[in-house]
Amino acid sequence: MPVTEINHFNLRTPYETMLKLKDFYCDVVGLKVGPRQGFSSCGFWLYIGDNDVLHLAEYRGDGEPLSHVLTSVDHFSFTCTDMPAMEAHLNACKVDYTVRDLPVLKVKQINFKDPVGNGIELFFHEA
Repeated sequence: MPVTEINHFNLRTPYETMLKLKDFYCDVVGLKVGPRQGFSSCGFWLYIGDNDVLHLAEYRGDGEPLSHVLTSVDHFSFTCTDMPAMEAHLNACKVDYTVRDLPVLKVKQINFKDPVGNGIELFFHEA
């Protein structure tokens, strides 16, 4: 019964915000829209290769969903390659980011926020 991997994470937002998040995670982070079958609600599944890793779903509850509230979620992390190309891409997209060097782990990170304030970490292994 051991846990073997993270399957996906889900963000549920009003329709217009969901569209902004889809565009951001595809255009900036590099995920791809893929198959999402068997659901009556509006949404998207975003993929890395053959794996759906981010599910976007339309919020259809009463009133507005809470946003910018204190939670324990800090960021989502994606393993990446070619840090210089990613930095050039983020600059071209006008995304503000910071870089963190962790030499003990032989890792560099790029950190920024998505359009609703979720933390994104891009994780680069150094050779």
